[in-house]
Amino acid sequence: MNKKSVFVLLLFLVFPFFDHNQYHLDVLVNAGINAILVLGLNVMTGYCGLLNLGYAAFFAAGAYTYGLLNAHLGWSFWMSLPACIASSGILGLFFGSCVLRLRGDYLALVTLGFGEIVRVALNNLDSLTGGPNGLSLRHPELKFFGPGFDFGINSLPYYYLMLFVLLAVVVVASRLSVSRFGRAWIAIKEDEVAAACMGINTGKLKMLAFCLGSSIAGIAGWLFAGKQGFVSPESFDFVTSVMIAAMLVLGGIGSVQGAIIGALVLTLLPEILQPLQQYRMFLFGGVMIMMMLFRPQGLLGGKRILEELKPETQRVRQEEDEVLSEDLKQ
Repeated sequence: MNKKSVFVLLLFLVFPFFDHNQYHLDVLVNAGINAILVLGLNVMTGYCGLLNLGYAAFFAAGAYTYGLLNAHLGWSFWMSLPACIASSGILGLFFGSCVLRLRGDYLALVTLGFGEIVRVALNNLDSLTGGPNGLSLRHPELKFFGPGFDFGINSLPYYYLMLFVLLAVVVVASRLSVSRFGRAWIAIKEDEVAAACMGINTGKLKMLAFCLGSSIAGIAGWLFAGKQGFVSPESFDFVTSVMIAAMLVLGGIGSVQGAIIGALVLTLLPEILQPLQQYRMFLFGGVMIMMMLFRPQGLLGGKRILEELKPETQRVRQEEDEVLSEDLKQ
């Protein structure tokens, strides 16, 4: 971690000592959960180029795994974490094995439909999931010796738990981006046919990206369900998937820091604009449009992302001009 990252982390660690407002902490916890989700989607879309418009389905898998284990089997919050990660990863493996031969818009449409299928299924399996009424859950507890500490509805313990989980996911996502898997994902994203010709097993690596991104969504779902103490299908609709994708685009596709900034901005902006209740969504949409017009690569997106957004003919022409200029210099 560089000095700037350490400073930002320390700033967030001491923030509750200066601001005791429970509502402010609660909003930041939600922003952190969104950041974890965006980092998971970034593994799929930012690293490997797999556009997923049904990402809320994997978020729901993690949340409902804890909900079902807690409500029906009495499992604790901490005990259910591996199961939440595994259930979302297995769902990603099952779904990915069916659809990852598709590309681009076709993959996006199929994932959109899958997200809605999961939501409708959760709505209709009343005997298992509680249907539209959802499931009531126990909040996390810490027990060492003697009486335990119940998180309850106090935002402070969730805030520090969120920071710990977010930091762990950031470390994993950062290491993945510079690993041989990360370099192979970038090659697949740029040109899948060329990557396959270079000996990269594109099918297995796309599946790996899909499963890892799904598992990270399961962690976010676990944390969300424990904090809320309640899960219902309406929390995992299509709008949730779109907002997660918008956060990724706003922050910068492929950027770990951008994913966090995008989640923070799009979680805080509606809260800041609450006094302008009648014009809030108008201003929210206006900010997004201005971003796409004047900085399409996102807040922290680099030159490579900007190049990807150019039309293919323009990119080819630019590459030809660069090769020609190099030949003339020689």
